[in-house]
Formats: sequence, C-alpha cells, structure tokens
Amino acid sequence: MRSFCMPKLKSNRGAAKRFSRTGSGGYKCAHAYVRHILTKKPTKRKRQLRGTTMIAEADVPMVRRLLPYN
Repeated sequence: MRSFCMPKLKSNRGAAKRFSRTGSGGYKCAHAYVRHILTKKPTKRKRQLRGTTMIAEADVPMVRRLLPYN
C-alpha cells in the first residue's frame, strides 16, 4: 500500500523576485518610487530610497503564504 503525501506547494515567482528572507526571519524588499520621473524628486529623497527596507508586520503573513519555503 502506498502512502499518500501532500503535493509540494509552488512559490509565487513574482513574489520570489521581490522579497527575500533575512537571517532573523523577516522579509526585505526594495523601495518603491525610484524607477522613473526622478527629476522632480529631491536628491535627499532619492538617496533615502536606495537600498532595501523591511516588510511591514501587517504584510508578513501574505508574503509568507506566497513564499512557503523561504
């Protein structure tokens, strides 16, 4: 008799390209509003939008559902 296993879950590939797990278990992502129409934005704002930021606690359950194995 064969044992029944649950099928593997698929990661949402769009989310996998946008979010990554940190060592402490949180999720990080890039800032929004840095792609185009940059001439009207102050240099300070563009500089502060570089790098990554942490996902808000309210959004973590959704990201965890999209990335089951991360």
